[in-house]
Amino acid sequence: MASGTRIPKTEITGIYGGLVKRMSRKMFGKVPEGVEVMWQNPRVFKDMMGFGRKAEKWDRLDPNLASFALMAAASLVGCSFCLDLNYFMAHNKGLDEAKAREVPRWRESDVFTPLERRVMEYVEAVSQTPPTVTDEMSAALLEELGAPVLVELAARVGFMNASARTNVALGIESQEFSAACDLKPLASPSGDVRSPA
Repeated sequence: MASGTRIPKTEITGIYGGLVKRMSRKMFGKVPEGVEVMWQNPRVFKDMMGFGRKAEKWDRLDPNLASFALMAAASLVGCSFCLDLNYFMAHNKGLDEAKAREVPRWRESDVFTPLERRVMEYVEAVSQTPPTVTDEMSAALLEELGAPVLVELAARVGFMNASARTNVALGIESQEFSAACDLKPLASPSGDVRSPA
């Protein structure tokens, strides 16, 4: 469970706030602490959620690759909330949970295909500060995935970085959504199994 945020939570109010609370409870069984923190500035919350919903509709990238990419970026940035949420979402969307739980240790794990590894290597390169993407990385993925898919991948990773870094900066941590639906704990980069909290 989250240990405390860097900005205090606030009451979610208004018509839009009521909708947010109902949707959160329907999806997660409760209102995530991060929503109550982000509600300090409802316009920022609404705009970030709006962009996130639009990004969810992008459909060129394979859903499993998209899930692994988001989780790889979140893992590199250190956003336990994002990792937990995306693992939970992979479960809800019927994606490959066994692979999703291994994303934090993708380099050591033997469950990923060569393409999945190239995607996560690219994701980590995009997520570095400054980015370390090479022409060779891009060329290999361009050949395998095509330009429209590579554009989507880069944009998804960019948005995940914005979300993950915002959550880390605000102290928003895992809400243990995956534990609530009895998913196996996420693997840690060192190979030890840990809870997403």
